[in-house]
Amino acid sequence: MPELPEVETVRLGLNQVTLHQPIQGGAVLLDRTIAHPLSSEFIDGLIGLSIREWHRYGKYLLAKLDPVGWLGVHLRMTGQLLWMNQAEPLQKHTRVRFFFEHDRELRFVDQRTFGQIWHVIGEQDPKTIITGLQRLGHEPFSAEFSDEYFYAQLQGRKRSIKTALLDQMLVAGVGNIYADEALFLSGIHPETLCADLNPRQAQRLRANVIRVLTDSIAARGTSFSDFRDVSGVNGNYGGIAWVYGREGDRCRTCETPIERVKLAGRSAHFCPNCQPPFSQAVRKP
Repeated sequence: MPELPEVETVRLGLNQVTLHQPIQGGAVLLDRTIAHPLSSEFIDGLIGLSIREWHRYGKYLLAKLDPVGWLGVHLRMTGQLLWMNQAEPLQKHTRVRFFFEHDRELRFVDQRTFGQIWHVIGEQDPKTIITGLQRLGHEPFSAEFSDEYFYAQLQGRKRSIKTALLDQMLVAGVGNIYADEALFLSGIHPETLCADLNPRQAQRLRANVIRVLTDSIAARGTSFSDFRDVSGVNGNYGGIAWVYGREGDRCRTCETPIERVKLAGRSAHFCPNCQPPFSQAVRKP
């Protein structure tokens, strides 16, 4: 599933190619992709509007429309937004097409069909229509995501820190890949309970969440599965990942083989030497 760096990479690309061009038409090829309004009304409601700017909230993309309204997109597991010529053959899993001038189009391709698109009409607050926005915690790059906030959210919680980092109500946009990476850089085992972390560990982990997200944005995201930017290009972060997707490979720091465990139905990759279990870590001198 695309995480914050992948969605941010798409946002940056969309802002380079789609702005200030009236939407001239389009086609909905899979009705259930349109979450609001009815799919039969979706394209007609957008004709003549243009995109002023794309924003990102967690893993959601929101385009401010001109003169009014919003276009919301959630890529989910396999969604891709591709900017291309209308004459190019349709990809097998194309779900929605948006037509622009000069025979260009923005194509939403989604193999697993979990992605969704919304048109928030008029002056409505996007959160009233895209209800998932109401459940998002602070953005990791925001001032609100402070050391004090992060530690306060962890205190007394009897769940693993890896599971906590995946909670979008705690911090918006972090997923499996970058949770593993941040925990490795912080020397914290993924099964460590939130309540067992001290303020210094929480401060280091918060800093490393921001670090791995920043590094991945610079590498244009990770392409372990279906992610592509708006030009159809893979991201590059996977080649420099510390632990994610590297089960059995040698740790880049100590040469110990990387291991993987299941936590709440999700994989967690870690180095057993650099990230010892809490019971061992507290006995270290």
